[in-house]
Amino acid sequence: MTQSDIHKHYQNLVSTIKHHDQRYHQNDDPEISDAEYDLLRRELDEIEAQHPELIVKDSPSQLVGAKTLKGFKKIKHQVPMLSLSNVFSEDDVVDFMERVRRFLNLLELEPLELLAEQKIDGLSCSLRYEGGRFIHAVTRGDGYEGEDITENIKTITDIPMTLPSDAPDVLEVRGEVYMRRDEFEALNARLENEGKKLFANPRNAAAGSVRQLDSNITAQRPLHFFGYALGEISHPIADTQLKIRDVLRAFGFQTPEPDFVTDNIDGIMQNYEAVLKSRPDLNYEIDGIVYKVNRLDYQERLGFVSRSPRWATAHKFPAEQAVTIIRDIDIQVGRTGALTPVARLEPITVGGVVVSNATLHNEDEIQRKDIRVGDHVVIQRAGDVIPQVVSVVMDKRDEAAVEFVYPTHCPRCGSVAIREEGEAVRRCTGGLICPAQAVERLKHFVSRNAFDIEGLGAKIIEQFFEEGILKTPVDIFTLEERNTDLEQPIETREGWGDLSARNLFQAINERRQISFERFLYALGIRQVGIATAKRLASHYLSLSSLKEAICNARDHETTAYQDLLSIEDIGPSVANDLIGFFVEEHNLEILDQLSGILDIQDFVNNSLNDTPVSGKTVVFTGTLTTMGRAEAKAKAEKLGAKVSGSVSAKTDYVVAGENAGSKLTKARDLGVQTLSEQEWNQLLDGHH
Repeated sequence: MTQSDIHKHYQNLVSTIKHHDQRYHQNDDPEISDAEYDLLRRELDEIEAQHPELIVKDSPSQLVGAKTLKGFKKIKHQVPMLSLSNVFSEDDVVDFMERVRRFLNLLELEPLELLAEQKIDGLSCSLRYEGGRFIHAVTRGDGYEGEDITENIKTITDIPMTLPSDAPDVLEVRGEVYMRRDEFEALNARLENEGKKLFANPRNAAAGSVRQLDSNITAQRPLHFFGYALGEISHPIADTQLKIRDVLRAFGFQTPEPDFVTDNIDGIMQNYEAVLKSRPDLNYEIDGIVYKVNRLDYQERLGFVSRSPRWATAHKFPAEQAVTIIRDIDIQVGRTGALTPVARLEPITVGGVVVSNATLHNEDEIQRKDIRVGDHVVIQRAGDVIPQVVSVVMDKRDEAAVEFVYPTHCPRCGSVAIREEGEAVRRCTGGLICPAQAVERLKHFVSRNAFDIEGLGAKIIEQFFEEGILKTPVDIFTLEERNTDLEQPIETREGWGDLSARNLFQAINERRQISFERFLYALGIRQVGIATAKRLASHYLSLSSLKEAICNARDHETTAYQDLLSIEDIGPSVANDLIGFFVEEHNLEILDQLSGILDIQDFVNNSLNDTPVSGKTVVFTGTLTTMGRAEAKAKAEKLGAKVSGSVSAKTDYVVAGENAGSKLTKARDLGVQTLSEQEWNQLLDGHH
């Protein structure tokens, strides 16, 4: 580019970024994704670094009196910051308590205290202190890595920047950033007077304020912080969850009040009803009650499962409802071919949020509720998140309303859509020829828990797919080398440039190395979520081993099939989906191509590997007396063992409790070593 071209491009870039800054900061109505905005800002910074003579006073980088963050860098959580499971009824709470008691193997008379505290409807974040000084603040993110919001958190006046001298040297305080109702109403009134877009609710206002790139804007927003939990800590400060709250208050943090400790379901439900009744009188939003096992030693034993702790759950309040009209019913096609009906609604506010679409789940749900276009319907936000149709207001039905005819062919590719016996979902049979499935698979492939490629958002994926630039995952990693041959190279497109294109290619190249479990999840195999992908990865260790084993498992009489079924939570249905994926020639071709251009790292077991049971396959059978079956499995896995649900020749140990049955018999027939519960514990005693 000539100097004149660079100057012109720079001026256009400044103008574009200023436009998006206004949409994001002032209007809270962004037109592009954060990743796309970050690409523009990085390009601006690079041009200004190479050509400082071009910098203009009103450049976004030259804002006076404001520290403008250049996007949000990522910070890994030293202790995972996972989400909570949800319960919605008294029976659900009883089930939660019984699961905990079974896991801990508590006797009937042994108390199980739960701490109940308000579930604040705000933005979760973790504050880190070292040597008594505030170091940084991180959002929850994916639970393992979040966004650095340190500069914005510093503007919240009720967060202490220093801690007392008796605080641990390392302390992470976790909690919720929120906005009070009266301050939210005042903020919206000010925005309305200024002719700006209003926030839908206090939660959105708090989240949007914390995620401002300009911390001066955050400082103008009335934000607060409730602390209620700990992350990494250099030495204990309490032995119960209740005492943690006491210590946090002593350190200068606010905690949501009141709290309540009980060991019986009657006390739990009385507290739930009391808090629900007082909800409208609170000056901040809550959407439920969180129950936590009070004893921290119990929490340590319970640990985590998949994406949430075993020792805590959230009891959500009933969803708010409203009545509106169904204007149309559309069918969406997902990455696994599932046809999902979606109601297009006359926009209505439900729980402070404008709702214009609602899920109808499946064709049985439409028939059961007799939902028709033109009907007045009751809408609620399930768990205050996903809008759904509760029922039809029959006395308002128009005589012209006709039953919805569910399609028998895919609306995107025209292929037959079949509903297998025992399934509630109808699926497109088009597979790889179906554009809807293909584009959704690509979106899944680059999603946060998969390859997490910055700059490849949903809109860009859709655009590149429609133009034939990206058709398969392989195309993503060959995009740079194909770019010059494209009819319109990336850098010449509207909104792009040389630097933004290079940044995209760099983001792609940074993801050429990936863990086996993330790669497996990224493939989008039906029924293979994050937890299942990790179980498969920990069992087979590498992609090549998995491919060989699954292909051998096509014959259900083989040991390979039985070995597959022995993996926890892998039943015949999941096994068939895996086999169906790995016997498809096109899928194998894609896998071979990806293996040639990516570094797919073998599974690394983060559990202990120097124990007597490291790498051993263990089966538990019968009734254990010293601990619950679930705790025994969790402890074995933590010590590096593989826990299987069935006995085979590959089993190393069968641990037999009281009343052991067929598994013990089979172990003896196969010559597998059997251990009593006492012998198993003695084996583990060598590791402390």
